[in-house]
Amino acid sequence: MTVGILAHLLGSQPYRQLAGKVAEHGFDYVQLALSKAITDVDCSLGKLSPGMANEIGGAFADAGVGVAVLGCYASLVDLNDEVYRHNVDRFKEHLRYARHFGCGIVATEVGGPAHGENEAKHWERLSLAMEELVEEAERWGVTIGLEAAQGHLIDSVETLAATIERFPSSSVGVVLDPCNLLNESLFEKQDEIIRQSFEQLGPRIVSAHSKDWKRGADGKLAGTAAGLGDLNYGLFWELLEKQKPLGFVTLESVEMAQMADAARFVREGREKAR
Repeated sequence: MTVGILAHLLGSQPYRQLAGKVAEHGFDYVQLALSKAITDVDCSLGKLSPGMANEIGGAFADAGVGVAVLGCYASLVDLNDEVYRHNVDRFKEHLRYARHFGCGIVATEVGGPAHGENEAKHWERLSLAMEELVEEAERWGVTIGLEAAQGHLIDSVETLAATIERFPSSSVGVVLDPCNLLNESLFEKQDEIIRQSFEQLGPRIVSAHSKDWKRGADGKLAGTAAGLGDLNYGLFWELLEKQKPLGFVTLESVEMAQMADAARFVREGREKAR
């Protein structure tokens, strides 16, 4: 079974060096956030090109590593017009050139309101952004991967499902991270929420993230590597392999020394669930 990693967790560095390091650690693919991972090429807005994408993607391919997902994490709901425009244009640029990296998915969390801001205005921004992004994704045959996260406008199964319902294009998919659907008050309901995520989002899943939550004696949740916490991964693997067999699973929140064990945990868990 395959497993990938967020490329920048191996350290920001020149792209050929990074590709080699990912291969040395035995990962099959990466989620590549250009601005976080690569130090020797300017990947800022307006700089991407088919040649650059082919060169970077080719370096990973030469190392035997796929680029499963491009990460373009920028707020799509910012109320500052200049920031909003920059973020939307940057995401559109990633959509245009994703295929030249050897990749068909561009993923993001959407951002959220600051304390005291009017949430309704942020939903208006997101709707405007999605109208542009869906059109661009359909034009280039690439999928937008939306990921829920606590503190963001899309923070639950319900808000993610509602967004997809408003934009039913086949170019909109889900990056499913079960930990991102949970917080301290919801953690005891994790089995219910995991099942709900597959019931409502399952057919639209294009990638999954794997990390873990560990509940402390004080009831607080602390992030850790997959397999070291209290998430019911037996249930998650069972439902994932039933719904999306052989799909992408990418490690998050893992330190260098934990990577081999976390990768083994993912591979063995998925294989057992098949």
